[in-house]
Amino acid sequence: MPRIDIVRSAELGAGYSTEGIIRRKAFESENAIVSQSQVAPGVVSGWHHHGTHHLYGYIVSGRLQLEYFLKGNETADLNPGDFFHVPPRLVHRDINSDKDHELLVVNILVGSGPAVVNVDSPKGDD
Repeated sequence: MPRIDIVRSAELGAGYSTEGIIRRKAFESENAIVSQSQVAPGVVSGWHHHGTHHLYGYIVSGRLQLEYFLKGNETADLNPGDFFHVPPRLVHRDINSDKDHELLVVNILVGSGPAVVNVDSPKGDD
């Protein structure tokens, strides 16, 4: 009979990188990645998207502002305890505007292909 897999905080592996975000991976399968993201106080990450993956997230601590573009500049403001979903290929960046506290997010990516695509432009045309 299979056993329960446990990954302790100190055992998290390196995740897929975006400037300004430290990602640490707990689990990865063919179609899912479970990871933790840390954004230091006052940091604005680089623009990126998650390819064909759906990103589901939960704010553990700190405040996250997700900046993205549809018809214009839009933002989503999230607080501890909030859940969010970023659809595939939506170019965005993570902002921790709090100059005193780190931001910690639990992420679940569902899909296939590259988990992170870093781009120069908010329109994703790199």
